Amino acid sequence: MREQDHTAIPAAKDLGFLTLGVIGVGTSGPVIAASIMPVPALIFWRNLGGAIMMAPFALRSREWQTSGQRRAISLSGLAGLFLAMHFICFFIAMRFTTVAAGTALAALQPIFTAIYYKFKGGTIPRRAWSGMAVAFLSVLLITGIDFQISLRHFIGDIFALLGAALAAAYMLIGSRAQQKISTSTYTTVCYLTCALSALIITIATGNQFLHFEARQWWLVLALILGAQFLGHTMFNMALRRVSPVVVALIVFFEVPVSAVIAYFWLGQVPPTGIIPGIIGLLIGCGIFVSRAKVE
Repeated sequence: MREQDHTAIPAAKDLGFLTLGVIGVGTSGPVIAASIMPVPALIFWRNLGGAIMMAPFALRSREWQTSGQRRAISLSGLAGLFLAMHFICFFIAMRFTTVAAGTALAALQPIFTAIYYKFKGGTIPRRAWSGMAVAFLSVLLITGIDFQISLRHFIGDIFALLGAALAAAYMLIGSRAQQKISTSTYTTVCYLTCALSALIITIATGNQFLHFEARQWWLVLALILGAQFLGHTMFNMALRRVSPVVVALIVFFEVPVSAVIAYFWLGQVPPTGIIPGIIGLLIGCGIFVSRAKVE
């Protein structure tokens, strides 16, 4: 198999998928913040809806007949478990801290991805670590100011950071799985596993998952169509040909999209003190990934 260039600019088709993906996931934070549905229940319905949308295409592909395809399906299920854990952390972050801070800290995902390749034997130039230093200092600034604001905001920041690491694992596993199966098969198994994991947590914790007012169901539908279908599914389609490092870098644009939507829809203005930290974090991550050519 030809070695993948982890810094190559995506083709026009994949740039289109990634653009739709950014717009889709950009709606996620504000919708989650607006919803009052328990986190596990919201994750369950969002991913169940995504799995149902993709299942007809997966069944038509019939990609379960070879041993390689079955291994890829197993990887898809593992990716779904990591996706469920990522969602739990990210959703809690959206409820505890501001949308801007939470999505910015979740943008550390590409650094976790690139470091993974480093430990797998890839080469990351020394100059790329300057970007990581900027990102790290920016994280300290954001979390330090949020801790001064309230413990609740700080806890939200920690969940966002953990969610970034879990998202990197989900994306890396998904990239491997899609070398043998189509995006439709991968996303069906991944989303369904994520949904079932969330349902188990919902039942185990005694959370409600059925009886909600109409507005909550409209928000679930918005998550399914926006963040799940236009967001994650478009990213997964691009992952078949584009490096997870590049896809993770493109996800940076989720931060301004989410912040703008949260401002106009929820009236949510980030504390002035963390804005330089958010900008520094995005710059640092960008420097790190753009210079981290993994060979």
